[in-house]
Amino acid sequence: MRKAFALRIDPELWKDLEEWSHAELRSVNGQIEYLLRQAVLKRKGGGRSALGARSAADEKDGPMEGREEN
Repeated sequence: MRKAFALRIDPELWKDLEEWSHAELRSVNGQIEYLLRQAVLKRKGGGRSALGARSAADEKDGPMEGREEN
């Protein structure tokens, strides 16, 4: 089960996250979770096993392989 919480964020940072998530074909929520997961993995100094396998919900927010942007 996922934990929901409110996040206050600067409007300029939100705009940047929207653009970035759009470019990587993720939702903003998915992009934030992805970035947090990467930061935790880096901090732990481990690979994917440091946080376990990604759930099916994470996969649907991930980038689509082999898709080109126009």
